[in-house]
Amino acid sequence: MAAYILRRLWQMVPTLFGVILLVFFLFKFFGGDPAEILGGLLATPEQIQAIRQQLGLNDPWYVQLWIFIKSIFTFNWGNSWATSEAVSNIFATRMPATLTVMVPILILEVILGIIAAMAVAYVRGSLTDRAVMIITTIALSISFLVYIIVGQWLFGFYLGWFPVQGWSDSFVTNLTTYALLPILLATAVSLAPQTRLYRSFFLDEINQDYVRTARAKGLGENTILFKHVLRNAMIPVLTNIAVQLPGIFVGSFLIETFFSIPGLGREVLLAVNRSDYPVIQAVTVYLAVLTMVINLIADLLYKAVDPRVVLK
Repeated sequence: MAAYILRRLWQMVPTLFGVILLVFFLFKFFGGDPAEILGGLLATPEQIQAIRQQLGLNDPWYVQLWIFIKSIFTFNWGNSWATSEAVSNIFATRMPATLTVMVPILILEVILGIIAAMAVAYVRGSLTDRAVMIITTIALSISFLVYIIVGQWLFGFYLGWFPVQGWSDSFVTNLTTYALLPILLATAVSLAPQTRLYRSFFLDEINQDYVRTARAKGLGENTILFKHVLRNAMIPVLTNIAVQLPGIFVGSFLIETFFSIPGLGREVLLAVNRSDYPVIQAVTVYLAVLTMVINLIADLLYKAVDPRVVLK
């Protein structure tokens, strides 16, 4: 196990180096001139040149690359070009809001998705199964933006059950008041794709030979489904969760924008609109690192779920 972890960590080095080079050269040679963007249309050539000098854009590319690499490993990205706020402070102050909303969404959609999928798989082929598949298909065909607009109007303005916007310094108040409506809406919307996906995982396992053998031995359907099928289906479920986890740290752009949640997702969207390269680069690189780490953790969990898995 230790040798496998060390080998995987070593394999991350060239991947991370490739990500660093890709991000740097994409922003360096294919993006717009940050000095012109920050200076605006009325800036004179002298002002643009002064901005380039201040940002270090006149240095040779290899000098800028070295500064970029140092900023990654020292966690010092300097200040935002648009607001002059330290990038590290942006992460520290925006991340809690994103986690307050996105972590409950992930937990609820996984748990409820597994329960709903198992229930549908239990009555597979029945009228209930077909009805659920039709409903989930219709739900998938509607944009998430529609759910947000309708949910805000119905539960916020018409019924007055939840506030539509707002945020405070209290975690409990945010979780139980301001974040409750976006959590409920996002969870409800995610149930459709999660139910269909997890149902397919369970049905694949139900059709395996070991299930027929278990039935031949006289095991009940509940025992087969909850003890054997669920455990064997957890590997693709863990894979799906690992794919979703990095998105937590960026958050949902629509949720944070429409509900005025001061999270990292909305900050990234603002940074893109303002061409705030330090913020965008920091989020991109750290998200790549987080994705690699989560994939490693998922591989280790495969072994915990199914001891037959061999880590090579």
